Amino acid sequence: MARRASKQPTDGELEILQILWESGPTELKTIRDALQRERPVATTTIATMLGVMLDKGLVRRANGPRGYRWSAAMTRETAARSMLGKIVDRMFDGSASLLVAHLIDDGKLSESERKKIESLLQAHKPPKPKGETP
Repeated sequence: MARRASKQPTDGELEILQILWESGPTELKTIRDALQRERPVATTTIATMLGVMLDKGLVRRANGPRGYRWSAAMTRETAARSMLGKIVDRMFDGSASLLVAHLIDDGKLSESERKKIESLLQAHKPPKPKGETP
């Protein structure tokens, strides 16, 4: 049985989305130039990827003065939320605390990042119910 096509962006598609998030609506040439700073890539390959991304709903296209202008169909935050949610669900049994524990155990959190996380947790603490003592 064939696997259902994923709506999640591949690594290559994420590279294109990064460019679109940074530059806003842009032409194929601008996307190609940005990608070629990292490695050689054919214009036809990028055009094919953009077509696939259009089918997946990751990008939009509009007529421009010299061809199509491409833009991201989702914000960076929406993409991150979706991808991170999938990772938490599939790799950490839906537990964000297991994800954080994994990052800590792997040494991926610096002391300053830990302090930022602690500060975020304090700032987003739910109010205590009336009558509850500290």
